Amino acid sequence: MSDFVYLDNAASTRLDERVLEAMRPYFFETYAVATSQFGYSPGVEAKDALESARSDLASALGARAEEVVFTSGGTESSNMALKGVAMALGEKKGKHIITTRIEDFPVLNSARALERMGFRVTYLNVDETGRIDLQALEQAISADTILISVQSANQEIGTLQDIAAVARLGHERGVLVHTDAAHSFPRVPLNVAETPVDLVTMTAHLVHGPKGVGALYIREGTPLAKWMDGGFQEFNLRAGEENIPGAIGFARAIQLVTVEETQRIQAMRDRLITRALQIPHSRLNGHPVFRLPHNANISFRFVEGESILLHLDMRGFAISTGSACFSRSLEASHVILGIGGDHERAHGSVRFTFGRFNQERDVDAIADAVAEVIASLREISPLGKEAN
Repeated sequence: MSDFVYLDNAASTRLDERVLEAMRPYFFETYAVATSQFGYSPGVEAKDALESARSDLASALGARAEEVVFTSGGTESSNMALKGVAMALGEKKGKHIITTRIEDFPVLNSARALERMGFRVTYLNVDETGRIDLQALEQAISADTILISVQSANQEIGTLQDIAAVARLGHERGVLVHTDAAHSFPRVPLNVAETPVDLVTMTAHLVHGPKGVGALYIREGTPLAKWMDGGFQEFNLRAGEENIPGAIGFARAIQLVTVEETQRIQAMRDRLITRALQIPHSRLNGHPVFRLPHNANISFRFVEGESILLHLDMRGFAISTGSACFSRSLEASHVILGIGGDHERAHGSVRFTFGRFNQERDVDAIADAVAEVIASLREISPLGKEAN
């Protein structure tokens, strides 16, 4: 597998060895349950390590340590944000939530679950690049609106939203704002001291950190009900023993992301987009400028994305046909349909996402392979022969 080129870093990333080394002592040495200063020494050491990781993560976000709650990942964080606000404010202020049609499934399915519980959800449309209309958002806010949830970046097409504008609008109208930043933070900087969001979803495994750990930023004073019963961990907001090695790894992974590295990754992405768009009947999905630095999502007419994926796999390349979930489903991408694409465009779209361990040589290698695969598949397609 050493020659295999992995270009599905939006699904998950390879763990950085430096992250593993930071985590190692908390598996074999300081492995006790975190306890206060009145506990035994190993527990106090574990507690100190947990709080140090919390402070490091909060610092990267421009937050205070006590505003960061560790979770099992982005899915739990988004569930906690939407359902926690709904439980806290549903009977006090209202039962209306606003989100978008192209959110990732933790937000979409949390919203749908709340609909089944009697909440009203407005799903905003997006334009052909995947961005929302701020005027439409403002018009959707009503007296009973308790939460706006708009992702920082789309998981599939990479489009970035103007979260600062969304947050300002929400605060002007007295509405809480949540953003799912699982695919953007910290490669796309977010400072909550400057961007007045109330809740932020984060995860470790998309930035070369460990799987099974994430965090939710909760601005001080934000009404949020505890929705998972158990103990009193994480400021009595998230029950369950803390994943101390995971928290340490998450904090270390965030520290290792640099501007220089992100610029290198973006340069590879840009070169791939240029090469891919030289293939006849191809088009870029998502915003051409306001997009994740590592994401290239391309639709190719007259071929199926699943066929492209399988042929590239045989050549030693890993890509995706959309978000990580779509490989388990034959349904058309809700994101491509949401930006106005038809089923043909949705089924012909593939996603390439770069990470720390990709090299410049990978770009031309995957570009050459894609061009060959597309030409080959079109040769055996009744419609595709004309495209070549």
